[in-house]
Amino acid sequence: MRELYVYYRVPEAAAAAAQRDIEALQAELRRVHAGLDARLLRRPDASNGLQTWMEIYARPTHPRGVDEALQAAIQARAEAHRRHLEGPRHVEVFIDLARA
Repeated sequence: MRELYVYYRVPEAAAAAAQRDIEALQAELRRVHAGLDARLLRRPDASNGLQTWMEIYARPTHPRGVDEALQAAIQARAEAHRRHLEGPRHVEVFIDLARA
């Protein structure tokens, strides 16, 4: 099963606004894509005024998890929520070895 991990940096001064945006994005994605699990995390420390955040997307009830089409939909919708981010969104795909 494929899972999607997206990490990026957020200026500490924009953290509250960025959190609202990303949580709204994830709520919208969960409504549109049945069975999608979406989480938002951040590292506990900051570096040079920047926090590192991670979005995790999984779809455990789907045999392929987050397939390529869903990944493209997530990335397309996320572009509208970049205004509080510093630098690019880095996207990584991992597979669950127990279900591969």
